[in-house]
Amino acid sequence: MRVEFCYKFKLHSHGFAIYTVHPICDITDLPILTILANINSTTMLRIFWSIICHILFASNFLNNSASALGNITDHSALLKFKESMSSDPFGVLNSWNSSTHFCMWHGVTCGHRHQRVTEIKLVGYKLQGSISPHVGNLSFLRVLYLDDNSFHANVPRELGRLFRLQAISFANNTLGGRFPTSLTNCTQLREIGLYGNNFTGQIPMEIHSLAKLEYFNVARNNLIGRIPPSIWNLSSLTVLDFWYNHLEGNIPEEIGFLKKLTKMSVSENKLSGMLPFSLYNLSSLTHLHTAGNQFHGSLPTNVFTTLPNIRQFWFASNRFSGPIPSSISNASRIQMFDIGFNNFVGQIPNLGKLQDLSVLAVGENNLGSNSSYSGDDWEFIKSLVNCSQLYIVIVESNNLGGPLPKIIGNLSTHLAQFAMADNQISGEIPTELGNLVNLIFLSIENNLLTDVIPESFSKFQKMQEMYLKINKLSGEIPATILGNLSQLSQLDLSDNLLIGKIPSTIGNCKKLQAVDFSLNNLSGAIPTQLLSLSSLSILLNLSHNSFSGNLPPEVVMLQNIERFDISENHLSGGIPENIGDCSSLEYLFLEGNSLDGVIPSSLASLKGLLQLDLSRNNLSGSIPQELQNNSVLEWFNASFNKLEGEVPMLGVFQNASRVSLTGNDRLCGGVAELNLKICLPKNVKKRKHHIRRKLIIIIIFSIAFLLLLSFVLTIIIYQIMRKRQRKTSADSTIVQFPKVSYQELHHATDGFSDQNLIGTGGIGFVYKGRLNSEERVVAVKVLNLQKKGAHKSFLAECNAFRNIRHRNLVKIITCCSSVDHKGDDFKAIVYEYMTNGSLEEWLHQNAEQQRTLKLEKRLENVNGIASALHYLHNECEKPIVHCDLKPSNVLLEDDMVAHVSDFGLARLVSTIDGKSNNQTSSMGIKGTIGYTPPEYGMDTQLSTEGDMYSFGILLLEMMTGRRPTDEMFKDGYNLHNYVKIAFPNNILEIVDATLLSTENSHLLVTTEVARDLHPNVERSLSSLFKIGLSCSVESARERINIEEVKTELNIISKALADEGK
Repeated sequence: MRVEFCYKFKLHSHGFAIYTVHPICDITDLPILTILANINSTTMLRIFWSIICHILFASNFLNNSASALGNITDHSALLKFKESMSSDPFGVLNSWNSSTHFCMWHGVTCGHRHQRVTEIKLVGYKLQGSISPHVGNLSFLRVLYLDDNSFHANVPRELGRLFRLQAISFANNTLGGRFPTSLTNCTQLREIGLYGNNFTGQIPMEIHSLAKLEYFNVARNNLIGRIPPSIWNLSSLTVLDFWYNHLEGNIPEEIGFLKKLTKMSVSENKLSGMLPFSLYNLSSLTHLHTAGNQFHGSLPTNVFTTLPNIRQFWFASNRFSGPIPSSISNASRIQMFDIGFNNFVGQIPNLGKLQDLSVLAVGENNLGSNSSYSGDDWEFIKSLVNCSQLYIVIVESNNLGGPLPKIIGNLSTHLAQFAMADNQISGEIPTELGNLVNLIFLSIENNLLTDVIPESFSKFQKMQEMYLKINKLSGEIPATILGNLSQLSQLDLSDNLLIGKIPSTIGNCKKLQAVDFSLNNLSGAIPTQLLSLSSLSILLNLSHNSFSGNLPPEVVMLQNIERFDISENHLSGGIPENIGDCSSLEYLFLEGNSLDGVIPSSLASLKGLLQLDLSRNNLSGSIPQELQNNSVLEWFNASFNKLEGEVPMLGVFQNASRVSLTGNDRLCGGVAELNLKICLPKNVKKRKHHIRRKLIIIIIFSIAFLLLLSFVLTIIIYQIMRKRQRKTSADSTIVQFPKVSYQELHHATDGFSDQNLIGTGGIGFVYKGRLNSEERVVAVKVLNLQKKGAHKSFLAECNAFRNIRHRNLVKIITCCSSVDHKGDDFKAIVYEYMTNGSLEEWLHQNAEQQRTLKLEKRLENVNGIASALHYLHNECEKPIVHCDLKPSNVLLEDDMVAHVSDFGLARLVSTIDGKSNNQTSSMGIKGTIGYTPPEYGMDTQLSTEGDMYSFGILLLEMMTGRRPTDEMFKDGYNLHNYVKIAFPNNILEIVDATLLSTENSHLLVTTEVARDLHPNVERSLSSLFKIGLSCSVESARERINIEEVKTELNIISKALADEGK
């Protein structure tokens, strides 16, 4: 018989000993029977215990050998981990050396039994490097926390070998690559925290193998695709966070299987669809975040009954609609309720039972009654008085109307942010609002608030940002408010009716970074206390007020300001030379004042200056050549000053479209596109100057001699001239028209009565009247001289009509430039009265009107307008640009013939060297929104092409019945695009419905199925649409001219005429 091992014994007098072991031996080699026969019981017992001891010794030897081997593996793996670090700023791995056992190393925990590594926790030490794949050799590892460091590269797949791993977190590092699928092999995992990294790809389907998973957070990564369906089967999940990824698809009903779920966030992804009802039945939920997706639908009425434990409800920035469920009153534990940027409607319900509510954000919805007189929209404020923890309230951009209730002052004193902007709040600001003394942010801008700013606002000693712009607030800025708001950083009171001076107490606001007082009626000098605020870094806007005096030298204190705007005031004096020390300036607007002196060369030291506007002042001298060295300057406007000399050639001055110098006749040089005269050489200038000086001396002596001889005659002539100047108009162009007095026009219009008022415009009113001198009905346009540009408009219109006559231009009878019964300037223009009103009235009728403008008449009107434009552009001595062509400026006489009117913006196109130059720059020229070509908004170059754009839009409006300012046109979508999309195959879907009505039945073909247009008529409509599109293209160069338009219109007219025969 053979066995694998056997022991051979040698018996001694005192017992026995094992002396050899053979791998294979024959049992017959042992004289076992003889041995047993000679051994007594005591010896047998000794033999038994000796064998047991040797077996235990052998077993312990094997275990110690295995443990020693494991220690070596762990020790080596940890050292490899340390080697993979490129930076250890806090030296936390210094203890990782051979002088101490690795179980004593910082961040390492070992088991007591085997001394094997079970935990590694190195959180927040700013370690840099990659995760060593040798970590996968730590086979006893249960916890691996490496959060808040700078680990990069991919997660090594070797981590999938850690079958004992229960928790892993690499949050807030820069790890990348695809989601570490190998982790799904670690079936004991209960926690995965990978948020705040750069992982890409999809969440693996194998995630279902982690049946014990309780915490899964992959927020703030770049994951894509759908959420794997298998994840909804992980019934142990309590926290699920996908925030800020690129996940798509919807949330299925299977989410209802996650009964233990307490926190769920899918915010800031690309998820869509309706949220399943099973989600709202997860009663354990405390945090539910779906913001920043494309979910739609309404909230179930009982949503807050089925979610009794909800604390955070964040549904902002989706497409949810319907009312806010009244069951919200049951959500007694809710702390944050944010549904902003959706389409919720109705009233805000009673929130009085929400004792823990701290954040209420319902802005950017359609809540409220949409009435400025409603008293119900603010009922919820009364219930909020019970919410003692309230910290943030955002109700801006809704339809909340009516006055603010006085009880608003009883809201929680913890309230820090209150946003009510962009509603229809009316009435005065309640004084009680000042009781909210802990406010740091208040926004009530863009409402209908009236009266004064309450003195109680002086209690806002913690206020940092306050926005009251775009209201109708009046009175002065209370000095006490600015004196006490020492923490204020941003203040916006623009676009109100405020008067008086800026209080000097504004100097107490030492932390102000942005101030906007523009578009008010403030006056006086700009306080030095304001200019001395070195904290101003974002904006100081005082434009469109009535400030006067000089710009103080304290402006040098604004060394951190980026945008400084004091345009459209009454400031005088020079521009301080030290303004060049405001080194952070990017935008400087000084236009529309009475500033004089030279342009400071120090402006060239503003290396970050992007835009500089000095237009419409009295500046003289030359443009500093140093300005051309500013490489970032992108816009320079010095038009309408008294500048002279050579224009720089480099920098911004290389691009004529970024420079405006109109109205400075003594400038020369520059790039050719500026069309300035050539500068004379310096030696020629000196010679001319010398000759000029001699001539001046001779002329002076001659004049003195003549004055001495004819002193009396000169005085008489002077008196005669003064009398003539009083009697004549300031504008010589109106002398050619028959004279009419103010009294005659006053009598003709029954004292400019409301009964005779037939229209209003941007700068005046139009009355119907009857002149006694001619006994005919006329239209009297009275200009409102308080409006900016009215005087120029009067001169332009009289100029335009001085030498032009055409059947399709409205006939001017006379102009009146006089004074009214109060002694104020009075200017009016008398036109031929058009009995059928304007084209605007025919295209866009009221419901009571039953007039129809047939296609033939519309075509006749288009032909008439085109004829008028052709005359203005090509047949006048100098081309005239109308600048404001629109339906309300096209009048219709008895026989419906169109007459183009309102030349208040018209400009003569200049002639240079005998050649027609079809463009002239004129800053401030504006037409009407929707009809003005896009190029006018950029460099304001007036051109005949601009009129063609207006003609194209007018034609498209006549054919579609839609105004270019229709509310459907926004975000870059306009009338041109609307027609272009339908052209040419679907034009019948956009054509004005009245053209297909019974009044135009002669244009239709009746069949058994339907009534369709005659083919020729449809082709004519298509041709008209094509003309409109060709005229209204964005590029001025690509627009067709009026000659081409007239040719096309003649063809269309002939085709329609043949169809009618």
